Amino acid sequence: MDVIAGLLNGPRADGAFLLRSLLTPPWSLRVQDQAPLTLVAVVSGTAWVVPERVPSTAGAVTVTGAPTRLCRGDLAILRGPDPYVFADDPATEPQAVIHPGQRCTTPDGEDLGDLRALGTRSWGNAPDGATVLVTGTYQVLSEICAPLLSALPPLAVLRDGECDTPLIPLLADEVARDTPGQDAVLDRLLDLLTVVALRTWLARPDVETPAWYRAQDDPVVGTALHLIHDDPAHPWTVAGLADAAHVSRAALARRFTAEVGEPPMAYLANWRLALSADLLRDPAATIASVAEQVGYGSAFALSAAFKRVRGISPKEHRERAAREAIPVAAVRPWRVAV
Repeated sequence: MDVIAGLLNGPRADGAFLLRSLLTPPWSLRVQDQAPLTLVAVVSGTAWVVPERVPSTAGAVTVTGAPTRLCRGDLAILRGPDPYVFADDPATEPQAVIHPGQRCTTPDGEDLGDLRALGTRSWGNAPDGATVLVTGTYQVLSEICAPLLSALPPLAVLRDGECDTPLIPLLADEVARDTPGQDAVLDRLLDLLTVVALRTWLARPDVETPAWYRAQDDPVVGTALHLIHDDPAHPWTVAGLADAAHVSRAALARRFTAEVGEPPMAYLANWRLALSADLLRDPAATIASVAEQVGYGSAFALSAAFKRVRGISPKEHRERAAREAIPVAAVRPWRVAV
């Protein structure tokens, strides 16, 4: 399992927020929902996206990237938690603000919950709007995806035809359906589209991928990485990994450290702890059962390692994750007078 596969094997898009927006100019939305990852596909029409940032010492919002025009077939990947604006034109002032939990207000903070929707998982300012966007938002992502997210820019755009997949039109059709089990169908489609999109982005020749990602293609280091990813509970040693890669221990340690940026046993420990952090989100999982799944001999051993590296105990991590979980509000439509 690699870090992209972790999107499907960690806390997946269960309960993800998916929405179809039907829009006619003038329109502008500021999104400040703090979601870690969002995909926006342009099904028809055009849109502009402007990445922004809220400085840590003040509440002001500043533009951190040039406005980017999106056309039909384009796919935008937005990395949180910084806000961004989607609009018909960069000069159009935001008419609605999307907050955590997908709560929608006016820029002055007035709730927009009394406005009507435009169909199943659909909203906007015109039922026949020329611009149609499909948005998929992850509320929570796997811990093992943190290195991947940090390697992404705030905004990555794949142009029409660059991401060769039938998933975008399929998701656009499915998002408006109201049938039994549809939420699960949409979650899985979003998962698949995300994996394809990220894989396509990282394969672009103009994208400088991080060393740990490129190392997966190394015949020696890649072998060790796949063994660690696929079976983290195995009692791996440098000698065991080296034997599997058909090199000496010294050669593996040297090459692994050079390619990945840390020694193999340090990487293994961090991978196990990231998996543990994901598994601990399940309230039914005990610390002992998680320890067994990731290769620690006991709950005590896992707790000690978790506390040493992350600064909190597994129990504290679980409690914090529960507190920080953002419930997704019922879809509250945005509609302005045209």
